[in-house]
Amino acid sequence: MSKGFNMGGMNRNQMMQQARKMQEQLLAAQQKAAETEVSSTAGGGAVKVTAAGDMRIKSLTIDPSAIDPDDVEMLQDMILAAVNDALDSAEAMAGQQMSAVTGGLNIPGLF
Repeated sequence: MSKGFNMGGMNRNQMMQQARKMQEQLLAAQQKAAETEVSSTAGGGAVKVTAAGDMRIKSLTIDPSAIDPDDVEMLQDMILAAVNDALDSAEAMAGQQMSAVTGGLNIPGLF
């Protein structure tokens, strides 16, 4: 009988080594995602939002021509649309980077 725990020809040490390697790759992918930025615009470019893969807004730019004191609601709607689109894009980008490491496995707690 073989020594140690054996699962499909892989011993426990090999499994632990692979788990550590995957953990390191996941951390690297998370860091890369956090440093990668995506941008979105609304109102024909009147509002531009840049977000990172860590779901943080990095910048918000509003064209002065978009500021109409008589129609603040439209500006608010453009900001919300640009922010939500930027965050959706950032989440998708981060998910792709994680998927590259996990091989498409859906691991709870990862993006």
